[in-house]
Amino acid sequence: MSETTGRVLQLLGLLQGRRVWTGEELADRLGVTTRSVRRDIDRLRELGYPVHASPGHGGGYQLGAGAALPPLLLDPDEAVAMAVCLRVAAGGSVAGVGESALRALSKLDQVMPAKLRSQVGAVHDTTVTLGAATDSPVDPDVLMTLARASRDREHVTAGYVDVRGNVSQRRLEPYQLVTTGRRWYLLCFDRDRSDWRSLRLDRMSEVRALGSTFVAREAPDAASYVRRAISSSPYRYVARVRYFAPEHVVARTFPGASAVIEADGPDACIVTAGADDPERMVPWLAMPGCDFEVLEPSEVIDAVRVVADRIARAAR
Repeated sequence: MSETTGRVLQLLGLLQGRRVWTGEELADRLGVTTRSVRRDIDRLRELGYPVHASPGHGGGYQLGAGAALPPLLLDPDEAVAMAVCLRVAAGGSVAGVGESALRALSKLDQVMPAKLRSQVGAVHDTTVTLGAATDSPVDPDVLMTLARASRDREHVTAGYVDVRGNVSQRRLEPYQLVTTGRRWYLLCFDRDRSDWRSLRLDRMSEVRALGSTFVAREAPDAASYVRRAISSSPYRYVARVRYFAPEHVVARTFPGASAVIEADGPDACIVTAGADDPERMVPWLAMPGCDFEVLEPSEVIDAVRVVADRIARAAR
């Protein structure tokens, strides 16, 4: 790297670290003349960085907001702090930012030296978060390994415990990570079962990227696949229920991860959802506050009659 290029990068880092600098302050920090500072400011502007200059007392050089986010220059302490915060956010403690935090963490981790990466792990391992939004915490290293493997189309092996407690070893082609806000899932192709699977990350262990790559298959839509899988496949009973209300009205009650909702004309919709106990499912089905009918299965239809009779007796 040339001396001028290195100085321009150092100048960019200074401008990102403080709101306003005078030309004299920058010249002193960089060990150059104010004329050299002006030339370096012009180079930054040519590269697309909006550096503003204001004259007079209290004025100076200021890095403004541009149309695109410029690359950030972080010192080691800042990089460690940012990575720790992103790990916490990716774990679900900040609603709605899990996937974005994971993408940012993946980019930062890619360029972070091994020494700093170990510092991040040490800080995270010795930190306890109270009141996290998820009841199924995921090891950040598992998140990072699967994020990188999905991006690079790299084979993965992992241990997995299914909903019935069965333990198995999986050979996977990872495609995409999906978060519901409470849990993380991986859309992947299971090489031993020759089929697509959605796996909960908190049930995975000993996740290893093998280094070998695979040719991408035509994959299903990750969000739709995971939504269908977690709303029905883990449960003994899967109900189909017609609600006599528009889809958007019923959707206010059922989170996207708990049920699949499909329009059935302008004034009705069909909800597909699962449960292990039909009677416990009935009050949940009644939550939208509109008329509905259970189409299948018979066990849930019978449970509606039983619960309705019980409520009628309580009313008398």
